[in-house]
Amino acid sequence: MADEIRALSAQLAQDPQSLVFLRLGEALRRKGQLDSATRVAMNGLERHPHLADAHDLYARILTDKHDYARAFDEWDMAVRVAPNHTGALKGLAFLYFKVGDIAQAEAHLEQARKVEPDDPTIDQAFEMIRGGAHAPPAAAPSPPPAAPAPAAGALDETRVFAGLEGANEGLLLIDGAGRVLGGSLRDGSGSDVTDSVAAYLAGVSQEAARTAKLLGLGAWNGLSAEGQHGNVHLAHPTPEALLLVVGERGTPLGRLAILAQRATSLARRWLEQQ
Repeated sequence: MADEIRALSAQLAQDPQSLVFLRLGEALRRKGQLDSATRVAMNGLERHPHLADAHDLYARILTDKHDYARAFDEWDMAVRVAPNHTGALKGLAFLYFKVGDIAQAEAHLEQARKVEPDDPTIDQAFEMIRGGAHAPPAAAPSPPPAAPAPAAGALDETRVFAGLEGANEGLLLIDGAGRVLGGSLRDGSGSDVTDSVAAYLAGVSQEAARTAKLLGLGAWNGLSAEGQHGNVHLAHPTPEALLLVVGERGTPLGRLAILAQRATSLARRWLEQQ
């Protein structure tokens, strides 16, 4: 592997426009040299911004770094450039599966199977999804182990989402009574609407659970909606709490779901300490 990396690096140095960066980036990724792989992928994307394989490579690296929101963006871009790119389709299926959106995961796998009907990893992924397994589809990297919970008292009310992309802006955590536990929201003019939105959402979790039960849908995991000026995703870290994630118009709902999953993990750990 080391000899291969040296040889590919030499080739790329001789011809920076060469597509050999794809092989070099993948070799570095497989060796676990993610920072070096990132530099190779980003340099390649600067020279070939419309190359689906380059976006696919960068998405795989980001997934290894557990940066699923940005990985979603890269795989989403890959399929925009090349709608039948099976690597990107399988990658998106993996991310949708991680957030519990089985329908979207299966839809992307089905599209990939139409392109490559003889790909055995697609059938394996379908079996895993339909069997209710908790591991990701075989076509994508394995998910990371659960992050250790921070020490008691390490987080305060204003730092529920510390370290998360977007910090507190565009994220809101409330309890069943509508009390704000963390995050903040602003309207289009920049005015703070945190408390008014929290009051409006009080009881929504119970209503969603009741509606899902009446429709025979089972327990609800999340709700996504597209609006004229933005998109939203609702989740519930605990049966009593509700998490709202707000994105700009055009933000892919799948990306919001990935971000909501990460915020939910932080919120759940914070709630367990209270």
